[in-house]
Amino acid sequence: MVNDYKKYELFGKTLMQRIDLTAPFRYDFPVAEQACFIYVLKGELEYQVNQEETKIPADYSLFQNCISSGKRIHHSKQEKNCQIVIVTFYPDILKKIYDREFPMLLQKPKHLISNKSSEKINNDFLIKKYVEGLLFYFENPSLVNEDILILKLKEIILLLAQSQSADSIQLILSQLFSPTTYSFKQIVEAHLFSQLTIEQLAEQNNLSISSFKREFAKIYNDTPANYIKNKKLERAAELLLISDERITDIAFDCGFNDLATFTKNFSDKFHTTPTNYRIERK
Repeated sequence: MVNDYKKYELFGKTLMQRIDLTAPFRYDFPVAEQACFIYVLKGELEYQVNQEETKIPADYSLFQNCISSGKRIHHSKQEKNCQIVIVTFYPDILKKIYDREFPMLLQKPKHLISNKSSEKINNDFLIKKYVEGLLFYFENPSLVNEDILILKLKEIILLLAQSQSADSIQLILSQLFSPTTYSFKQIVEAHLFSQLTIEQLAEQNNLSISSFKREFAKIYNDTPANYIKNKKLERAAELLLISDERITDIAFDCGFNDLATFTKNFSDKFHTTPTNYRIERK
């Protein structure tokens, strides 16, 4: 649940965000040509890409691209607060503010040794001070203008270039300038277990809702709502049998906002409750 949310935009795009959350929460990153620096001010978040999960505690940060699909940050422990700051890097904005020459961090590495797409950044004093400076501007919006935002974006790039993770961050940023095209089906499959709405999925495909539904029906021979709900329930049924996770956590992991909705939908499909399904088949 989001308790407080503030953001600043640069050239019409969300550049900096400060978010105060209470668990359980999750955020699925869109398939997009951008990268994010995520700093944990308070609490802890969990980062998942495919089946691998990493914990990011307070004063640590995560740098990751959003090009590859299937990534999310989340926290499932009840009533745990988490405060984060996000700075987003867009290729077109970076090209605009560095009109003459990119700094070294934005240049293509001489040796591409991997396709790494995320990096956990350890507690860094200078980055911590940078974030404290951002918080000042979030509390004093009248002082914020385009020049300040450009300055703060360039500042974090300079600090990241001096961090111990500079090589990995350079590799991740270089991926932003090699555009990738995703098919309709890849985008849908990447977000099956997310909490994205049909409208947001349509937007990810650069389609109107009506066009999205028509394309979906052609490929899947079903409506988006029904197909996605069934896939979530099938995944939940699988997890009930192969894991010892709490039913509440399974519902949350499969993209359901609350246990009551999950239980009703599950019972309608399998003609038994999640609890009985687990007991009867284990």
